[in-house]
Amino acid sequence: MAVRRRQRLGPGGGRALLAAVLLCVWGRAAAERVRYAIPEELGRGSLVGPLARDLGLSADELPARKLRLSDEKQYFTVNEENGNLYVNERLDREEMCGESATCSVSFEALVHNPLNIFHVEVAIEDVNDNSPAFSKAALDLEIGELIPPGARFPLEMAHDADVGSNSLLTYQLTSNPSFSLAIKESPEGSKPEIILERALDREQQNSFELVLTAVDAGDPVRSGSVQIRVNVTDANDNAPVFEQDRYRVSLPENTAPGSEVLKLSASDADAGTNARITYSFGKMPAKALQKFVIDAESGSVTLQEALDFEDTRAFSLPVEAKDGGGLVAQSMVEVEVLDVNDNAPEITLLSVSSPVPEDAPTGTVVAVLKVRDRDSGENGQVWCELSGEAPLSIVASSGGSYKVVTTGALDREQASEHGVTVVARDRGRPALWSSRELVLEVSDVNDNAPVFEEAAYSAYVAENNAAGALVLRVQARDADAGANGRVSYWLAGGSAGAAGAAPLVSVEARSGALYAQRSLDYEQCREFTVAVRAQDGGSPARSSTATVRVFVLDRNDNAPRVLWPAAAAAAAGEAAGGAATPFEVVPRSAEAGYLVAKVVAVDADAGRNAWLSYELVQASEPALFRVGLHSGEVRTARAVSERDAAKQRVVAVVKDHGQPALSATATLHVVLAESLQEALPELSERPAGAEEEAAAAAELQFYLVLALALLSALLVLSVALAVLARLRRAGPPAVLRCLGAQRFSLAGAAFPADFCEGTLPYSYNLCVAAPARAVPEAAWPPPPPPVPVLSAEELLGGDSCEKPSPNCDLVEGEPPAEPDAPQVCKGWVSLFKSFRMVVIFPWVFSAWSQWVFVICIPK
Repeated sequence: MAVRRRQRLGPGGGRALLAAVLLCVWGRAAAERVRYAIPEELGRGSLVGPLARDLGLSADELPARKLRLSDEKQYFTVNEENGNLYVNERLDREEMCGESATCSVSFEALVHNPLNIFHVEVAIEDVNDNSPAFSKAALDLEIGELIPPGARFPLEMAHDADVGSNSLLTYQLTSNPSFSLAIKESPEGSKPEIILERALDREQQNSFELVLTAVDAGDPVRSGSVQIRVNVTDANDNAPVFEQDRYRVSLPENTAPGSEVLKLSASDADAGTNARITYSFGKMPAKALQKFVIDAESGSVTLQEALDFEDTRAFSLPVEAKDGGGLVAQSMVEVEVLDVNDNAPEITLLSVSSPVPEDAPTGTVVAVLKVRDRDSGENGQVWCELSGEAPLSIVASSGGSYKVVTTGALDREQASEHGVTVVARDRGRPALWSSRELVLEVSDVNDNAPVFEEAAYSAYVAENNAAGALVLRVQARDADAGANGRVSYWLAGGSAGAAGAAPLVSVEARSGALYAQRSLDYEQCREFTVAVRAQDGGSPARSSTATVRVFVLDRNDNAPRVLWPAAAAAAAGEAAGGAATPFEVVPRSAEAGYLVAKVVAVDADAGRNAWLSYELVQASEPALFRVGLHSGEVRTARAVSERDAAKQRVVAVVKDHGQPALSATATLHVVLAESLQEALPELSERPAGAEEEAAAAAELQFYLVLALALLSALLVLSVALAVLARLRRAGPPAVLRCLGAQRFSLAGAAFPADFCEGTLPYSYNLCVAAPARAVPEAAWPPPPPPVPVLSAEELLGGDSCEKPSPNCDLVEGEPPAEPDAPQVCKGWVSLFKSFRMVVIFPWVFSAWSQWVFVICIPK
């Protein structure tokens, strides 16, 4: 388990740590940085440290804060339950950091609600897990026999992949009297050298075998060995000498492969083959051997592979110059790699909070980015900006992180998403840049009320519509989305709204269609208004209201109604006998154009349906009257004449202009008289029958008169034949004696009571039609005296030429017959006793020239 330590301010030093105890050397340097230290080669699942607790998070907050690590290579993992940091895979410091003195892994820890980022650094400490090693299994040395004692022969250095004290090497050489081991300190480390302790004699011993052992300072100690084979050669007493003990050269990292780095030069004082020098690299890492090559003859060092400053910033190339006699000179070539701006910034999107509610406050963090430039110096200095029209800005955070925050209010209805480009530029020359697209979706909140297409609607509906007919369809739109934009419709009031007891219209909640609840009547309701409310499905709900004004269109469903003359009064008067029937009096002296009356009518409809026209359809004298087409005035078409009947009946029709046209009739009774006193008798003698029977009565009268005339002719013929036959049997016609000069008094009654001479001694029953009803004396003149009714026996009874009987009724006011009046002969009495005679008396009692007939049937 790793042990961590916090750095604190104030006096005091560090705590002494045992080398065997693995402690954490870094703590939290700031509020957003946590450091741990662990040894390498820990197994998977090993505890690194309580990350959640060091970040100030309690166990109860972990589920809500959603602690997680960035998406880079997962060397570590965090437990979601306790927030501890564990090793996720085996860590090999040498593989991860190479020969670097320090090795650490940095990553970001993200927490949500609210969103925040913390930088975590885990230092990987070295353990002594690598033994010193030599590049060759055996080293061959050739030493001339003439080499004096004290000569030094450098040996290959062992390499230990560990660092620190684990890489500190000491060398041991097997004991040999001719050789000893010496250590030469250099910046590269301790270099072993063999010192010739005494002169060699090839003839005595031409070779030696030694073992060189390298031991590190780790715990436990690790070692490696190599065999040294020393061959004693012939004399070569001068070794090559380099011009410089150390060569330094600087190469930009963009140097093209094939370029010459430098050219080595060494000299040898010997001659011949002993002075022939060959160049080679000494022991160096394989990476360096891949990058550089040396020409053995010329000593030219050439770059054979591209350099990368971000990978390796310097190379140390050990070189050797060997003469033909086997003597070797060593030198060091140090190559410094110079950085050029060849790496564009790298943008890593760590977290995005999308979608973001449109009511998010200003400053809300919507994304966290990490920008890294592998270059150094100014080439690695990066600054970021946002391109695009969006209410967002980018704010720098610690550790190369950036936060994208809102700078203003978001409105989903204007933009449902915002696309911006994060641009990162370095400060190199020329500057390099990179970009990353960031799309931020905006989630909807219910911040918009429904809006009607029109603030006020107008609808036109013809009356007498069917219940359930569509009146109008209103529509409101809500700029929100989902349930927030789903609109429902309701009636909110108005003259025919939901508050009424019997609403005229209803609205369909989903479609906004208004339907008529019942048939509309223009005459009862010509227009009405209703308020329709549109409400969305958000929480809380928002609504708006529109006014719908419904106009009811008229149809021709009402016939004209006659106000004058009143049809009800005329019908009641005729049913009561005609005395109360309204009438108009027109003087017989009226000329053409005389205003008789004005027909007044109204129509409950409107417009053309209420335009009225008047026509004359029936009249007793059609040529006598005319009706104004539009005024309804009844006027005389000509002057009134004496031949015109005293009573006139005029029927006018009133029509409207609807489709189809409706009509009504008005009946006007007109009396042609100079004054009201003259008109009243005509009205009183009017039969009780209806005026409609007048035409039929006239026709019946004609046929009745014709029949009676025929019967009368037959009767007269029969009487004449009977009289002739009687006279023939009775003797001479004494009747001629009755034909005197004086027959009856002209001043007497219409039918004299006694007469002696005459044409035919008929007896009449006189019947005078009585008035229809009693008429007040003030209204009518007194009736004439009654005419006496005399039978044949009364007229002819008694002696001839005698005075009449006192029982006979005389006409009132008439003087009695003169005494010397002629007498009727008694011989005619028997003739009149045989028959009851029929008397036909015409009586004209009205302008219609009606006849009253009284028929006496024979006994």
